[in-house]
Amino acid sequence: MRPAFSRPLTLWRLLDGKPGHEKQTLGLAQALGRLTDCRCLDIAVPARGVRFLSWLAGRFPAGDGLPAPDLILAAGHATHLAALAARRAHGGRIAVLMKPSLPLAWFDLCLIPEHDAPPARSNALATLGVLNAVTPGGEKVQDDGLFLIGGVSPHYRWDDDEVIRQIRAVIDATPEVHWRLTDSRRTPASFMARLTSATTGTHLEILPHATTPPGWLEQTLSAAGQAWVSEDSVSMVYEALTAGCAVGLIRLPSTHDSRISRGIATLVRDNWLTTFNDWRQNRRLPPPPGRFDEAGRCAEEILKLWFRNAN
Repeated sequence: MRPAFSRPLTLWRLLDGKPGHEKQTLGLAQALGRLTDCRCLDIAVPARGVRFLSWLAGRFPAGDGLPAPDLILAAGHATHLAALAARRAHGGRIAVLMKPSLPLAWFDLCLIPEHDAPPARSNALATLGVLNAVTPGGEKVQDDGLFLIGGVSPHYRWDDDEVIRQIRAVIDATPEVHWRLTDSRRTPASFMARLTSATTGTHLEILPHATTPPGWLEQTLSAAGQAWVSEDSVSMVYEALTAGCAVGLIRLPSTHDSRISRGIATLVRDNWLTTFNDWRQNRRLPPPPGRFDEAGRCAEEILKLWFRNAN
């Protein structure tokens, strides 16, 4: 139920120019907007030296003349001092996404992925993965499928041939599905060339990420009934889950036991993900066991904390 506010909630969304960070704050801002009336102002953070001096002086010129913030959203190290300066100069509360580089006590709320082992603090909220800008729910087209491919990672050993083998097995077993595939900035050029050769004549449409327009991934996921994601692509795993897709995991050998691999193992254990080896046994990709909406959950917690009785 939407809280009855006498005015919109004013959000300042601090931008550091990194798409991954900005998607996180966008997802939270959109989730808040689904729950209550909001106006969101996007503010680019100043240069590094300016951020430090602004914080020391208690000034944030980028916010001068703007409506005062109720909530300042920040993701990425470059936004932390800027957020503190903005709060000191203009008021409001700070919600920082991901584990900050500065002491947690300096922020009003820290939304920290569970795999980063957030401490037991009243101002820390554990999340399942990082937040994203995918809208949960929506009508699914079961014969519409998507492959999301990552690439070189410090946590997994990339293998062109092994990834292509798994992709080819899935498309050969599902002739009724219209498959699309997109890559990422980490995908080796060798992989895309070899994949094109290995899937010629199949029902796979290859769309390099550089050719897709802004918002394409979110829009495509919202309709896709199923998605296969390479194991290294943790953010895309959470985006596919948020969209409500049945999600398969293209397996890669891990280089070591890490917080990333442990987080993936937890999702597999709890039946959010189906590994390629498990799928191969019965050719079935089950739907997720529930609704996955971490941005919505965090937005609800923020409203409960501070804004239920705003006036």
